[in-house]
Amino acid sequence: MKGWLFLALWTICYLVKGQSIDLFTLSFKHGFGQPVSGQPANAAENVALLNLKVPIVFSESTIWYSDLTYQGFVVNYGEGATGVIDPTRLHGVILQTGLVRKLSETTGFQLLLAPRFMSDFQEIDQQHFQLGGIGLFEKKYSERLLMRYGLMYNRELFGHMFVPLVFVNWKLSERWSLNGLLPVFGKLNYQASPRLGMGLSLFGLITSFQLGDPAYDGDYIERKSVDLSVYGRYNMVGNLHLEARFGYALGRSYRQFEEGDEVDFRITIASFGDDRVQQNVDFSAGPIVDVRLVYNLPLD
Repeated sequence: MKGWLFLALWTICYLVKGQSIDLFTLSFKHGFGQPVSGQPANAAENVALLNLKVPIVFSESTIWYSDLTYQGFVVNYGEGATGVIDPTRLHGVILQTGLVRKLSETTGFQLLLAPRFMSDFQEIDQQHFQLGGIGLFEKKYSERLLMRYGLMYNRELFGHMFVPLVFVNWKLSERWSLNGLLPVFGKLNYQASPRLGMGLSLFGLITSFQLGDPAYDGDYIERKSVDLSVYGRYNMVGNLHLEARFGYALGRSYRQFEEGDEVDFRITIASFGDDRVQQNVDFSAGPIVDVRLVYNLPLD
């Protein structure tokens, strides 16, 4: 058993080629109350996140990699709001699972299926399930720089969604590093001490959720937000870290549309053929705070 565990961890190091990997993350984010458009009320957002990464080793050059994420969203609009969903409660379960393979000392690829369950947990049917995928080609340029290039696709409730992807793991110096899967997430990190890191964090993604509540007759919610934050990360004990982020949710929205009201297609944030009619009202973007408990495995 210990031999297989050692092989699994060594293979992650060999294939993922990061300085470390966050195997488990538990997070709570709060978006402070912001004015609701045209309403005498404020809307506050709360988001819970749970993420787990699991590898299954096939050989020294091949693993089956799985990444499971749950997110729960609650938006409370407060007293005085009319014409909106009050509150909004949404749930998302995203699985990324597939093949990660090393082709040579400097190249490799990842092919992942990405099924999703996006729902309000009411009267569930096939509309609450979505299917997508990710493909990435890997190139190691030096001991300090690894990059991957590819595409993410998902069949959202608003139509076809394409996101060009660039992964970067770049050790800029002994203290500075840049890593992430852009434009979805990324970090510019300064390692102030062996136990304390700090820097800038980016996370942005567009998702859609099926409403099963009969009151909304098959409508869906499109959520959009780009979270830009400063953060600090402290190694408490062993591989356990506490991370705090404070920043701003740019362009945040929870927009409701009728079933079948779609765009022709979307590339990242650019929509083509979007003549949809919004069924609710927006609330303003605003400051956020995010606290995370992370189990991180060094890959040195």
